[in-house]
Amino acid sequence: MSKTSNLVGAYSPYSCAISKEATSAFNEALDGLLGVTYTPVAVSEQLVAGTNYKFFCNTEAAVRYPINGSAIVSIYQPLDGKAHITSIQNIN
Repeated sequence: MSKTSNLVGAYSPYSCAISKEATSAFNEALDGLLGVTYTPVAVSEQLVAGTNYKFFCNTEAAVRYPINGSAIVSIYQPLDGKAHITSIQNIN
């Protein structure tokens, strides 16, 4: 077994190649979210009964003088149903 193989149920390494499925889940979960713009840069995935995603994102707060930063946006995409945000962790 190689050093880069994933353990069953573990998150994958982050990748800047974000799939159509991951992009769709991201857009669906953040639809209607106001106040901060999240731009995904990389994603890590975990297959469960559905898919957990952790997106590393650049952020921009919607204020007069925009505040830029970064965050990890966690999203769950169930097998049937709408993707939703499970947590947002700001990175300082």
